[in-house]
Amino acid sequence: MEFRIEKDSLGDVQVPAAAYWGSQAERSRKLFQITGLTEHPKMIEAFVLLKKACAEVNTQLGLLDPRVGGAIVQAADEVLAGKLRDQFPVDAFHMGAGTSLNMNVNEVLANRAEEILGGKKGEYKKVNPNDHVNYGQSTNDTFPTAMRMASRMMLEELFDAVVELSDAFDEKAEQFDGVLKSGRTHLQDAVPIRLGQEFKAYAISMRKSWRWLEHATFELESLGIGGSAAGTGLNTHPEYRRAVVEKLKEYTGLEFRNSSHLPEAMQSQLPMSALAAGMRILCLELTRVANDLRLLCSGPLTGLAEITLPPVQPGSSIMPGKVNPSMAENLNMVLYQVLGQCHAIDLCVQAGQLELNVMMPGMAFSAQFSLQMLTNVLKTFTENCVWGITANEETCRRYAETSPSLATALNAHIGYKAAADVVKAALREEKTIPEVVREKGLLDEETLRKVLDPAGLTEPGIPGK
Repeated sequence: MEFRIEKDSLGDVQVPAAAYWGSQAERSRKLFQITGLTEHPKMIEAFVLLKKACAEVNTQLGLLDPRVGGAIVQAADEVLAGKLRDQFPVDAFHMGAGTSLNMNVNEVLANRAEEILGGKKGEYKKVNPNDHVNYGQSTNDTFPTAMRMASRMMLEELFDAVVELSDAFDEKAEQFDGVLKSGRTHLQDAVPIRLGQEFKAYAISMRKSWRWLEHATFELESLGIGGSAAGTGLNTHPEYRRAVVEKLKEYTGLEFRNSSHLPEAMQSQLPMSALAAGMRILCLELTRVANDLRLLCSGPLTGLAEITLPPVQPGSSIMPGKVNPSMAENLNMVLYQVLGQCHAIDLCVQAGQLELNVMMPGMAFSAQFSLQMLTNVLKTFTENCVWGITANEETCRRYAETSPSLATALNAHIGYKAAADVVKAALREEKTIPEVVREKGLLDEETLRKVLDPAGLTEPGIPGK
């Protein structure tokens, strides 16, 4: 491999000759060989969008030579179009605050802009990573801005996935509305419920979770760009911060806005905790629903077997014909991983000190990794599981009609104590509730029919009165 020599404040650095990154990214590439994972593509996109906006605004304000500013913008557009995406080798877990990634982006854009203006990579005679691409900026305001932008942009896809899942549960709720089954509390028989009612509850819980994520979007849209190194705006034009955010709104179509207080935007990464909270709530609700589906489809002969999940692959390497709830199991595993990442975000957010939180690379990775996993798993779970769920109607009705919990409807007619005696007798003698009531002569046949009509027990009212 051929190399070029670049000089920075610490001395000479040997950089691969073909690389568009420079000395600082090369130092980071060698120092932080941690995960083998580089920054999420959406983080690169957000950072490059930000650099483009800064270059355009600084040019308009007369702070950058138009030829230099134009070359930086052209280089940024090339990266946004998909070029040079392999030129960001910095590990996702690198130096504090994200300086390595900021400089990686600065160097790639500077070297490509240098070429555009007729120079050579690594010369920085016409375009300098610090003096031009990073003009009026610091890692301390650019990294959190790009992190919030990337997270906010990724939320759009997650919102779509949550809506699709909610719609699928709604469709199943309508399809299963006439399917009567036994309810269960404490994993024991309870009064009847319709399968459609259970699925409608799942749809509603998804939409409630979506609202918590929606709150996080408001926090993420507050950007501290223009704060420079400590939130004071040193070395920035008074109009710079407002104009940059206007550019970002134009580029993305999202409602980004300037933070009302730049030092606060530098000190606090509360928006990332808000995002973690929204994802955590979604994960907890999804975990509960996935566990319900696994219980409801247990069997096929020795479990509940009230529903059937689509068979997606053989379930055993040794037991022929076995089929597992694979998509629900996959969902659970992903959710547990996301919950761990949310905890990591919280730990990083609380670790801020004075004017800066240096743990931002960690929270950025956890947020973007989680958003990607959640979006993907919801899409595949909806498509390959929820849409294909079927109800085993006969099994559901048999449970509902033979459950001793039917006796609950007798309370208003014979009292709790007498109803409890009916249940005990039914279980002891292996008889149904109606059979015991008839034998004891507790109700006439017409009243009994009305009281113990299972379908009438799934709506408000007092059966038989």
